[in-house]
Amino acid sequence: MSSTLLTTKLIVHDLEMTAAFYCDAYGFERTGRIQAEIAGEPIDEILLGRPGGPGSGLILMKYVDRPAPRNGEVVLVFSTDDLEALFARVRGAGGGIYVEPYQSETTDFKVGFSTDPEGHLIENLEIPG
Repeated sequence: MSSTLLTTKLIVHDLEMTAAFYCDAYGFERTGRIQAEIAGEPIDEILLGRPGGPGSGLILMKYVDRPAPRNGEVVLVFSTDDLEALFARVRGAGGGIYVEPYQSETTDFKVGFSTDPEGHLIENLEIPG
């Protein structure tokens, strides 16, 4: 028996602001919205995917009646062919820079860390070739 990771759900407080950030900075598109319950607790989700791609690459989920979640439980990792341009989009979309891009000493990757507007940590890699 095998299993495959289908998607990632990031628990957020402000769905609209966070969805706009991931669309503007990382090129996602909204592919759907689900308002449902988990064990009687209302949730609201925005599904984000890639243009022309299958399924949802990232789902933003809010527990409707809970306070804002703590950050640090999840680190999203993205790759790009231009880390400097990505960081410009992150800044322009309301995100923050946690660690400016630098050349890794242990890999061929260029690495930088950013945050979304709610402070969730994002690792960004520029992988050669």
